[in-house]
Amino acid sequence: MKIVVNTRLLIENKLDGIGWFTFETLKRITQNHPEHQFYFLFDRPYSKRFIFSDNVIPIIINPPARHPVLWYLWFEFSVKRVLTKLKADLFLSPDGFLSLSSKQKQISVIHDINFIHRPKDLPFFTRIYYTHFFPLYAKKAHKIVSVSEFSKSDIIGQFAIPENKISVVFNGCNIMYIPVSEDVKAKTKKKYTEGKNYFIFIGTFHPRKNLARLLLAFEQFKIETQSDFKLILVGTKMFLTKDMEQVYNSSRFKKDIIFTGRLNPEELHHVLASAFAMTFVPLFEGFGIPLLEAMNCDVPVICSKTTALPEVAGNAALYVNPFDINEIKNAMVLITKDSEIKNNLIYNGRKRSVLFSWEKTAQKLWEIINETLNFRE
Repeated sequence: MKIVVNTRLLIENKLDGIGWFTFETLKRITQNHPEHQFYFLFDRPYSKRFIFSDNVIPIIINPPARHPVLWYLWFEFSVKRVLTKLKADLFLSPDGFLSLSSKQKQISVIHDINFIHRPKDLPFFTRIYYTHFFPLYAKKAHKIVSVSEFSKSDIIGQFAIPENKISVVFNGCNIMYIPVSEDVKAKTKKKYTEGKNYFIFIGTFHPRKNLARLLLAFEQFKIETQSDFKLILVGTKMFLTKDMEQVYNSSRFKKDIIFTGRLNPEELHHVLASAFAMTFVPLFEGFGIPLLEAMNCDVPVICSKTTALPEVAGNAALYVNPFDINEIKNAMVLITKDSEIKNNLIYNGRKRSVLFSWEKTAQKLWEIINETLNFRE
């Protein structure tokens, strides 16, 4: 069978949540199924490390699809042309975009539809594109995959999709995320926080990540406890972050807030595994891979009690209302003062994390691909 995959988000040193989903699942699927031919569609030069096996053929098609107008041209003309020329048996799109004009079978992976609930977080043309096209993509897809029961229910409700058309495939966690030695922790703290304990956030600096309230909660935590704790923020800017910038600029504890930018995987592992606790309090989340990474590293979690996060963290998190700065602060105080609570979270996290793996993700995704390939209308 000829399976064409949208791999435009496989970008060297710039993998985000969808990029990691694409990388981890396609690496396993292509290597486990040499009987099929996979065509990876890139919109710019690609890294050879993304060509996982001999049955993968990379194709670069124009234009580079990084703007709503170019998205339309890429999927409706360039992708369609490839699918038609190859007589593809299936088009798999890990970022949810499909080719509405193509007649081939298509699977859309829609991780979440935060743009429906928080449209003002996005630039105007991106917002218009998403709200117009994603309902059409959902209806066009032969099968939809989402990464949580929350997102599945949300897509069904918002787009009027039959329940049997959408399946849940949970995200996994890279096996490199494991606890580190006390020596590694000491060296990492010396490098980033002058040897002090710290909270950590990992993700893009996007409005729905709620970083302004996290910074305000950290400020209240510092005032109340008079502790020398730091806060490390790992990630890069995405869209609008003015609230966060304003809060940071007015903070009296700027020296205790460390921005690392994007870190390579090994360094990220050390920084995460050396943290005292993760503070992950987004307003909207379709899954929350950082929670799994923290649990695998024996790092306790403070997270929002909204959207998909309780589905992921289970009993392995201190839950907070992400709109309540005082509640976030109280959780930070509690986890630093009550070692029994902290240790219970770590223990529960160890048990919880084994429920998720990229092997399970890839296997479940392949079952859906195979079912779609063999479906006869």
